[in-house]
Amino acid sequence: MDGLVRLCLAAREESSVGSQVCSPEPATLAQQLGALTAAPGGTVLVARSEGAVVGLLLGRVLGPNPFTDDVSLAVELLYVASGQRRRGVGHALMVGAADLAAAAGAEHVYAAPIPGARGMQRFFVQLGFAPAAAHRMTSTSALQRRLAADGAAASRRPGPRGIEDLIARRRQSRAVPSAAPLAHASDVSPLQAPRLSISKHVRRAVQTRFDAESSTTIS
Repeated sequence: MDGLVRLCLAAREESSVGSQVCSPEPATLAQQLGALTAAPGGTVLVARSEGAVVGLLLGRVLGPNPFTDDVSLAVELLYVASGQRRRGVGHALMVGAADLAAAAGAEHVYAAPIPGARGMQRFFVQLGFAPAAAHRMTSTSALQRRLAADGAAASRRPGPRGIEDLIARRRQSRAVPSAAPLAHASDVSPLQAPRLSISKHVRRAVQTRFDAESSTTIS
């Protein structure tokens, strides 16, 4: 267990986001590793060289469950000590994982490379692993604040009746204003009188033209 804890802490230090790998406390980490081995489907594979732990693989056999009948193996951590790489240690651990998946009847093997470990990313790509899903993360406190803000905003939104009233007001504001009533002779200023007189003559000429065109001559 001490060797596993040291290797997990080394993996944490190597990652750009160590908090996503494991706990920084050795005692807590030892308890978590023990819980993984005791959980149904939990597996820890260890690689040794001259009695020292040089690599480990943490995995879980998942399924079947109420939502799927499929069985899969999830490789949650694969790490090889920096001085033991390119010697086949990671390949040997994945051979053990593949044998474990076949024995459990798992149809697929999922792997979660350590964040920031580009060499491990390339290693899985060379073994034929392809992207399957993307994870998004947020803190619990940030999620609670956002949910509370969204709830408050939703309570201030107008209900169905309020939306109907808003639409009615907008339609009323966009409506074309009705034509103004004709001005009375006493309300017309001297400057407007010639314009009204011209308009009257134009209407009279247009009416006369319509009457002439609509008349019918019988020979």
